[in-house]
Amino acid sequence: MGQIASLFGIALKAIYGVIGNYGLSIIVFTIIVKMILMPLTVKQTKSTFAMSEINPKVKEIQAKYKNKPEKQNEEISKLYKESGINPLSGCLPILIQMPILMGLFYVFKDPVTHGVFASKAAMAAANGNFLWIKALSKPDYILAVFSGVSAYLMQKVMTPKDQIEGPMKMMSWLLAGMSLYWGFIFPAALTLYWGVSNIFSVFQYYLITRPLKSKLEQEKADKEAGKSSFKKK
Repeated sequence: MGQIASLFGIALKAIYGVIGNYGLSIIVFTIIVKMILMPLTVKQTKSTFAMSEINPKVKEIQAKYKNKPEKQNEEISKLYKESGINPLSGCLPILIQMPILMGLFYVFKDPVTHGVFASKAAMAAANGNFLWIKALSKPDYILAVFSGVSAYLMQKVMTPKDQIEGPMKMMSWLLAGMSLYWGFIFPAALTLYWGVSNIFSVFQYYLITRPLKSKLEQEKADKEAGKSSFKKK
């Protein structure tokens, strides 16, 4: 984790050297990270779409082997394999975010040690006066609320309509609550990263993910129309 934190520290130092504003540097860093992770987001979208395609078959298997859990798992795994789907691939972007958050936590906790600033005096000079935030090294309650709201919005926007109730609805509130809580105890710099990351994810969904999903749905419709036309002939 120390190496990851040092790498992030070097990146932030480079960005800060160009921009000259600590808060803006964090925002730019966040956008760069999200852009780097974008291919994984596209992969996640395709995986989610593929999962929804075979979901009726999964439900059939669950109903057929409801009293035989081992057989049920075996048949579902077989279906995933035949369809070329890895059910865990959709979780990859989220899993990758964890070490990023941990690394940034250490960076923002002690930016001097991790190379963002040359001295504590330089850090003190850059630490405050960003929007309403007095110190990016300390928790900010307004930013905490922003983090919680943005997390809920992101989860609500990105959750498929057929999954918006039940466990996924609870997950939305849980993520929002955790984000709010983190904002009250973690440095504002980390909360700023998380909040901006959430908002970027929402824009990314409307600009990239949703159009991609529509394209996949259209390709599916065209394929089915082609099959139907072939059968008629």
